[in-house]
Amino acid sequence: MEFDDDLDALGLLCPLPVLKARKRLKSLETGQVLRLQTTDPAAVIDVPHFCAEQGHDLLGQEEHGNATHYFIRKG
Repeated sequence: MEFDDDLDALGLLCPLPVLKARKRLKSLETGQVLRLQTTDPAAVIDVPHFCAEQGHDLLGQEEHGNATHYFIRKG
């Protein structure tokens, strides 16, 4: 999946991946896509909840070994 910006949050635990994603998304323009890379097991709950609350679209996720890549389109 294509993306405009990449955020490496590997090794960080809740709530840091979502907090860093929120900060990074502020610098993007509406419609741009952020790839969030994380190994946080809570992200499977946190990222969809964050997107729903903040008005962003969770386009999908991909498993890469012990990491998950989330693709978030800024709303």
